[in-house]
Amino acid sequence: MTTTINFTVFKGSPTGQIVQSTTHKDGLKPDEVLLEITHAGLCGTDLHYKTSDIVLSHEGVGIVQEVGSEVTTFEKGDRAGWGYLHNSCGHCDECFSGNEIFCPERALYADADRDQGGFASHAVWKAGFLFHIPDVISSSHAAPLMCAGGTVFNAMHLHGMLQTDRVGIIGVGGLGHLAIQFAAKMGCEVVVFSGQEDKRADAMGFGASEFYVTKDVQKLDIGAPLKHLFITAAQQPDWTIYLDTLAPRAKIYPLTVSTDTLTLPYMYLVVNGITLQGGICPSRGTHVKMLRFAALHGIRPRVEQFALTKDGIGKAIKKLETGNMKYRAVLVAGM
Repeated sequence: MTTTINFTVFKGSPTGQIVQSTTHKDGLKPDEVLLEITHAGLCGTDLHYKTSDIVLSHEGVGIVQEVGSEVTTFEKGDRAGWGYLHNSCGHCDECFSGNEIFCPERALYADADRDQGGFASHAVWKAGFLFHIPDVISSSHAAPLMCAGGTVFNAMHLHGMLQTDRVGIIGVGGLGHLAIQFAAKMGCEVVVFSGQEDKRADAMGFGASEFYVTKDVQKLDIGAPLKHLFITAAQQPDWTIYLDTLAPRAKIYPLTVSTDTLTLPYMYLVVNGITLQGGICPSRGTHVKMLRFAALHGIRPRVEQFALTKDGIGKAIKKLETGNMKYRAVLVAGM
């Protein structure tokens, strides 16, 4: 068994420039797996950390090179992926109930294991927090599912969304284009909102039932109200035009990262029984279900590929920051 592991990583820096570096591991622990990374997704969350001294990307897919002495779920040559969650305590109420993503001792991207990530040549992770990739899903398509796909599926799967529900999705981007596909394949009527008319064709192609342009709109007239509203746009919406689209006891799901204060009319939520439902990436059981669902129903992110190099990462970040990405960037080793 390998006793010393050194691999190339790509990190953020105070200037926001990508820096190439090296990470060292003293071999594999009994429950760990060594992966050679082939594909890694760029998420909007990574933009928040590009000025931090951490290895970027939490949407990784690779090939198993070696496994620890106690690992029985993976073997050399398997494809595996990982997402936002790297570890949990395994003995708290959240872990025992299958909600380890909320474990008080959870190890999450940017908080733990800052010396490794998707933008690297290799990674070492606990086998229990890796996922087998279904054969019908390519590694390029699998990478964005590790975060973006898991995030939208998690919200839809856990909080009572039914096939008979009318669902609203704000934004046709990295999260939104997957949310449309998942909701449509779940059998829902999918109403999409975007500030850009040129997103209409894509939205309808992904499975939207209706499409509304919201730029300069003072009031939305969409007919029947919505039971669920998913916020997938990069910024918080103008709540004044969306609240009247909601049915009594509807649920609102903020899914994107924002450091702004969330302000909603207090009495509107109270008298209409509106639920504001927070969420993050899924726990492992839901993540596995997401991959099975995506495989069965042909759900695939639309990706643009870049070389998994310092220059390639920089180009992908620049394109995402300018809002021109359609719709997820995937960095590819050896490209």
